[in-house]
Amino acid sequence: MTEIDDKTRTELEAAAFRRLVQHLRERTDVQNIDMMNLAGFCRNCLSRWYREEAEAQGIALPDAEAREIIYGMPYKEWQAKHQREAAPEQKAAFAAANPGH
Repeated sequence: MTEIDDKTRTELEAAAFRRLVQHLRERTDVQNIDMMNLAGFCRNCLSRWYREEAEAQGIALPDAEAREIIYGMPYKEWQAKHQREAAPEQKAAFAAANPGH
């Protein structure tokens, strides 16, 4: 196993996170419901995790700001530009995988 010190590991993790966020910004064709149905998380989850980690470090970060960090624009703008109505089968798959959500 390759030895990686903590500072380097953090830098690599941060770089991988930035690439993931950039990839999600570029793949506006992939809807959040598709991500939820296939992977169990979406852009909103990622922004919530970001906000929760900020709060754990004593940084007050409103949801809207965390979402803008992930989406690259205000969430309402992203929705207007890129979000499509979910198909009935997508909604059914989501409901089956996320009871009570």
